[in-house]
Amino acid sequence: MNKKYIFITLVCIMLSTISGIITQDLLVGGTILATGLLCAYFAGEGKRINYILGLINYLLMGYVAFKNNLFGIFFFYIFIFSPLQIHGYLTWNKNLNDDKNVKVREFNKRNSIIITLSCVIGSFVLGYVLSLIPGQRLAFMDASSNCINLCGIILMILRFKESWWLWLINNIIDLVIWIMTVIDIGNKNGSVMMLLVSIGYLLINIYGVINWNMEAKKNKH
Repeated sequence: MNKKYIFITLVCIMLSTISGIITQDLLVGGTILATGLLCAYFAGEGKRINYILGLINYLLMGYVAFKNNLFGIFFFYIFIFSPLQIHGYLTWNKNLNDDKNVKVREFNKRNSIIITLSCVIGSFVLGYVLSLIPGQRLAFMDASSNCINLCGIILMILRFKESWWLWLINNIIDLVIWIMTVIDIGNKNGSVMMLLVSIGYLLINIYGVINWNMEAKKNKH
């Protein structure tokens, strides 16, 4: 691991530890923030280790989502997103360049239309199903977040740079969900830490968009 990666890792751990102490959620919340930030960063760098960090992150976030009655997020994180992290690691392992970074791809307008329609239709269908569950909060926002996130994960596994744009949209939705949750219940069940995670994801995903667009241009030459 080069010096830049070591520095970023130490900074993320330090920030997560400080945030965990402040929010009194060091063990679960601090680990979620650290693994989430590092997962997103190393994904932006095209490194396979992001999937190991992502597996830990999704399992813990699913636990927090369950405690906050966000059952759609719980189901997707535990039973769909977590297993996909293992599949993603194996897929990336077969598609590395000489620098041990994943080879970036990009798709056409047809792919864009299919992904957009899948997200919109899936969000409405899942939102309706979630709204039938007693105690479910923010059903359609929960559904939209998960459908967009799922499409983003699939595109990331397939090495498409457009995955970062989907996650950017998903980050904005997640940010709204956790802001509303914090306003509604305050610092309970790890909600404040999840808000900090969403803010961190947003910043790193902007970096991912820029970096993967640059890598895609290199692969054209």
